[in-house]
Amino acid sequence: MTVKPRKNKNKTVKLRDFFHLLSGLQLKKSLFVLGLFLSLITSAANLALPLLTRNLVDTSKWDKFNYTSMVIIVVVFILQLVLSTLGGFILRYFGESVVKTLRERLWAHLLKLPVSYFDENKAGESSSRLVNDTGVIKDLIAAQFPNFITGGIQLVCSLFILFVMDWQMATLIFTIVPIVVLILLPIGRIMSRLGRKLQTATAELNGDVSEKLADVRLIKASNGERFEKDRGNGLIDKIFGIGVADARVEAILQPVMMTLMMAAFVGILAFGIIRIGQGTLTSGSLVAFLLYLFNVISPVATFATFFSQVQKALGSTERIQAILKLQPEKAASNQQLDLTDKTLTAKAVSFSYKVGEPVLNEISFTAQPNSVVAFAGPSGGGKSTIFALLERFYQPASGQIMIGERDIQDVDLDNWRAQLGYVSQNSAIFSGTIRENLVYGLPRTITDDELWQGLALAYADGFVREFPQQMETEIGERGIKLSGGQKQRLAIARAFLRNPKLLMLDEATASLDSESEGKVQQALDQLMVDRTTLVIAHRLSTIVNADQIYFVEHGQITGHGTHRELMSQHELYARYVNEQMVD
Repeated sequence: MTVKPRKNKNKTVKLRDFFHLLSGLQLKKSLFVLGLFLSLITSAANLALPLLTRNLVDTSKWDKFNYTSMVIIVVVFILQLVLSTLGGFILRYFGESVVKTLRERLWAHLLKLPVSYFDENKAGESSSRLVNDTGVIKDLIAAQFPNFITGGIQLVCSLFILFVMDWQMATLIFTIVPIVVLILLPIGRIMSRLGRKLQTATAELNGDVSEKLADVRLIKASNGERFEKDRGNGLIDKIFGIGVADARVEAILQPVMMTLMMAAFVGILAFGIIRIGQGTLTSGSLVAFLLYLFNVISPVATFATFFSQVQKALGSTERIQAILKLQPEKAASNQQLDLTDKTLTAKAVSFSYKVGEPVLNEISFTAQPNSVVAFAGPSGGGKSTIFALLERFYQPASGQIMIGERDIQDVDLDNWRAQLGYVSQNSAIFSGTIRENLVYGLPRTITDDELWQGLALAYADGFVREFPQQMETEIGERGIKLSGGQKQRLAIARAFLRNPKLLMLDEATASLDSESEGKVQQALDQLMVDRTTLVIAHRLSTIVNADQIYFVEHGQITGHGTHRELMSQHELYARYVNEQMVD
């Protein structure tokens, strides 16, 4: 297979994908048709103006000006201005509605993608698809495509009128246009390639900057400013290089276009003057020809931009479609299930993030209703992965996790997660107010009394009341204005407000100082009452008081039982407790 047919085939596929993407957006097509119609009327006015100008020149004398023709020209100018403004606004409004609908669809889809997608893709690159790529498509639809249509009509109609007026002058113009096209075509292709490279490089920089700024404290604590500066400068230099190449092409394109237009203008003017001297062409016809020349050359100049924008839009479409084709999280059926008094059971569950690198290997455990089940063991054994499977961030490679007599994969995803409560050692806190974080994701309106009660149960009402704005206090990005203990207690208060049936605690006090740890542990003890609790153990008191303990190492459960049973029967557990768990 040769390279050229392959490219044509891919281009056809991409165009089909582009129109398929638009067809699924339920766009207000009537707006586009109306805007395009007004633009076509504007084009008709542009085509009429040279003929009206010819009539004005040919019928006016030094001592007698044709005011009637002048009034008609002014009216047409005003009509063109009004319709062009109105049509341009409608088309741009349509374009904004396109990008709004596309962004809403893409954003909704991104939120439904499984966690594994975000494990493999930088957040900044996804946001670039949402913001930059959709903007490219908007520009093509709202500006470049209408300009291409109206420009094409102006070009064809102008050439037709010119041939009707005078075939000799028209032949000269018709000879010039293909030459211009042949010169611009390779330049347009170069600009298309540079445009795609620029988009890719910009998305890479966007992703890297978003990731690094999110962890700027780690950079500073590690003296990583110089390294990140050099890395960032490398990406910026890459964009700069592409931008310079693009500027070089633009710098060549503009003078070439101006030179071609001036050469065409001078050539036609000279030929027209000769014809006037011979008496075979009127002055008005020459003026009309020169005006039509701009109606011919101007669209040709925009065609290069249009095809460049098409290539950019096809690249953007390809990237957007790649995301939209990804399967969202499995929402299962609409089967609702109350988890109250249901036994949670894992049966021979295996899982791996990468093929050939197992993280869990046929683990099994049981959590009776309203009991406390602890998972202990060395770091990296797979404890947090068990929680990720329970939250259905991932699906087991084999085995089942059952709730009662039903596989949790068969329960409606929203219904399942609504009954879970999760508190980790670095609980997620969003920017915004304390109130917004407390009610985040709750399906009903929460009263102030309920909020204060939840805060009190989490031993968080005291520090919240000390803030001047209390629950309306802005806490900064990821809660940066709060201490670790305060963030943990807010997370616990949020868990209280959710009133989960199944509670999961992932070393929720591991990163706290002793004073904060004591308060957070008190809140956790309150939260664990009368609900099934799974806890990744850190404190000795949690393990001692657990109804059942599972020791996890190297992705396997090597022992389970009460604390006393494991201390006497499991040598590694006993050593682990003595070395790791004693305060």
